Amino acid sequence: MKFPATRLLAVFISLLSSLVFAESPLLGERVNSGALPAASERLPRSPMVTDLSAMGREPGVPGGDINLLMARSKDTRMLTVYGYARLVGYTPALELQPDIALRLDIEGDRIFTFHLRPGHRWSNGKPFTSEDFRYYWQDIALNEFLSPFGPPEALLVNGEPPIVKIIDEHTVRYSWSAPNPLFAPALAAARPLYIYAPAHYLKGFHASYVGEEKLKAMVEDAGVRNWAGLHTRYGHQYKFDNPDLPTLQPWFSVTPPPSERFIFERNPYFHRTDSKGQQLPYLDRVIVNIGSSGLIPAKTGAGESDLQARYLRLDNYPFLMQGGERNNFSVRLWQMGVGSQMAIYPNLNTTDDVWRALTRDVRFRRALSLAIDRDEINQVIYFGLVNPSANTVLPQSPLYRPEYSSRWSGFDLAAANALLDDIGLSARDSDNLRLLPDGRAMEIVVHSAGESTEQADLLELIHDTWLQLGIKIHTKPSQREIFRERLYSGEAVMSIWTGLDNGLPTANTPPTELAPTNQTQPQWPIWGQHFETAGLTGTAPDMTEVVELVSLLKTWRNSADHDSREAAWEKMLAIHADQVFSIGTVNAVPQPVVVNNRLRNVPEEGIYAWAPGAYFGMYRPDTFWLAP
Repeated sequence: MKFPATRLLAVFISLLSSLVFAESPLLGERVNSGALPAASERLPRSPMVTDLSAMGREPGVPGGDINLLMARSKDTRMLTVYGYARLVGYTPALELQPDIALRLDIEGDRIFTFHLRPGHRWSNGKPFTSEDFRYYWQDIALNEFLSPFGPPEALLVNGEPPIVKIIDEHTVRYSWSAPNPLFAPALAAARPLYIYAPAHYLKGFHASYVGEEKLKAMVEDAGVRNWAGLHTRYGHQYKFDNPDLPTLQPWFSVTPPPSERFIFERNPYFHRTDSKGQQLPYLDRVIVNIGSSGLIPAKTGAGESDLQARYLRLDNYPFLMQGGERNNFSVRLWQMGVGSQMAIYPNLNTTDDVWRALTRDVRFRRALSLAIDRDEINQVIYFGLVNPSANTVLPQSPLYRPEYSSRWSGFDLAAANALLDDIGLSARDSDNLRLLPDGRAMEIVVHSAGESTEQADLLELIHDTWLQLGIKIHTKPSQREIFRERLYSGEAVMSIWTGLDNGLPTANTPPTELAPTNQTQPQWPIWGQHFETAGLTGTAPDMTEVVELVSLLKTWRNSADHDSREAAWEKMLAIHADQVFSIGTVNAVPQPVVVNNRLRNVPEEGIYAWAPGAYFGMYRPDTFWLAP
């Protein structure tokens, strides 16, 4: 017998109401003292129920703390990534499903109607309602001081913002005149598009809600330039650095920065339960200890982290295995999900006129790629366990083609030298280095963020083979912020970074990494900035192939059917394979994941990737628990 949707929902809510909601030890004490309502009063009327058996996992026991290691105080944002509470989020099967939202109705990728969970609350107990969406849209996205470049790109279709309609307390609708396939994936991203904000809290820092004199005093106390700076400092949901900012994540920080030890406590109003009625997360606290990135492998091997992958490398594996025997942890090997473990990025926007002419010459980029011995890199650094490849999608992606991986990625010094000669770079100095058109020796500074010896090891091997081309490279590591400033300013001619963040796309995945869309893209930061700021800063691309990529991205965005989107993807991937805008090395690198032997429900195998999985996020750390 088939039930109407409304009848099914009523039956579902009735079943949920019969569950006995269990308390964690940490919250149980507060409930018993009267400081906190019981779980049945804190949860939404329709919580998100997690079927652990369907995930191949076991119900857990609430309570306990785990320790993680991070290299910088700013890494507190990783708890936003790992926590992975999103309006809609990815499953391990890379399918989108409602999470914070009770339901999302999509009509032709043009109309998106969010149905919120009645009774859902922020971490401080205040209601989470459509007012939080209205506040974000009207008071943040459309405010010229808080959003000087206008709404985020994912909220625009051909420059057109959405029509945002607040239907009732628990229903919000976004609509455009044309499809917006970027919207839902952006909501599910590791760094998500926020279309809501805790209005009850942030109104206290907004000029529309606070008197001028009071606001001025607050600005002076905070040491910021104006009220917009004040609002941004205290309202940055992704950074997760303000303990007073309410959140919907499974844990929230109780430690103000700066600190060497950040404590995240369970959110008493988190919206998920297991099928037994126990409120998630299981873990009471996540403790983040800050230390040097270079020491994190050693500290992990000594048992100082209960769940660690960040800052660990494959060459740490033997050492970590030995440490696991002494310190009661296991080492699992997941697969990295990036298109290339490391890639070299010629900066097409460098301010050096001579070098810019070369970086924009496809023969130069192809020559550099052909002069990398990827098999040697595989054997020397990765024990022969990885795939030599250009920077492209992985074989597990339905968009993968072998020619994308092999194009211009074989080791062929003769062909590489011939390409450079063809450009006219045949003159050499006494050290056998080729000379630039202005007479300078071809010595390239490759900038890095200095966070990994893996980069240095790889560049050392590339140095040796590029030297046979008559090109000498020097490595210049710096802190990540300085590294990015050198890219943005055009000072950097070349840099090293990871390849495509998302090596596992489908036709419905936004191909934004393949076109200039963001200032952080090392190969074209100024063009990315131009796109990111809707043309207010930066410059528009002026290379034919890059202009075509921008056009294909627009085609993808305006397509409502799978075949058209797949065709756009294939053309973009083919252009990248041929034009070598980034020079890939190897991919499918195993990622060591250290897991305390008491920590349960952590998958034995997984994909470790920023996109689309948010590293541990899509594997639901709220379901991880500590056995006695």
